[in-house]
Amino acid sequence: MTRILIADDESDIREVVKVYGELNGYEVDEAGDGLETLDMIQKTAYDLIILDVMMPKLDGFSACRKIKDTSSIPVIMLSARTEEYDKLFGFELGVDDYVVKPFSPKELMARIKVVLERGQHKASNIKRFDGLEIDISGRNVTVDGEKAMLTPKEIDLLLYLVANQNIALSRQKLLHEVWNYDYFGDDRTVDTHIKMLRHNLGKYRDFIVTVRGMGYKFEA
Repeated sequence: MTRILIADDESDIREVVKVYGELNGYEVDEAGDGLETLDMIQKTAYDLIILDVMMPKLDGFSACRKIKDTSSIPVIMLSARTEEYDKLFGFELGVDDYVVKPFSPKELMARIKVVLERGQHKASNIKRFDGLEIDISGRNVTVDGEKAMLTPKEIDLLLYLVANQNIALSRQKLLHEVWNYDYFGDDRTVDTHIKMLRHNLGKYRDFIVTVRGMGYKFEA
């Protein structure tokens, strides 16, 4: 079941979101301030967080910044403030949607559905193997949260290996698929790029396995 956290210091707001959320098939937990929110996400895996901007102990923007620094959990901000600056500031922090109070509970549920569906689509384009994260659509690779500086061809090679995970691929197959039909090279081209790719993957280099007498495969 999809699990949502509503963080707001107004108990009546939390209650409305909880009731409507449960009617829509979500499991809804509550937090009354920013610090409690951060504590709860350390203990429970949430699919979406709804944050009020004006909360005691730690405001919603600060809580959102800390959440986005360590996770990709979708966040919807709630606020009585309608200034464009506040909305833009929220989006710069990585907020997925911004809802102005007072709001229609039905509209909020519709926005939750859209954000969750967007997150599912995005997640389908991101592969994670321990601390190695590969954003297929964005062609970005991070190693333990740090961006790996790969060349375009190294990314092409890694994406092809990952797309064929656990399948042994010959050097000629890799030349054919990654360097395209018109590339005239030899096996050393593949070996050189594999060597550099492994170097850039750091401690996750062993995910690229050498298949003796044939080529390579991605195994995690």
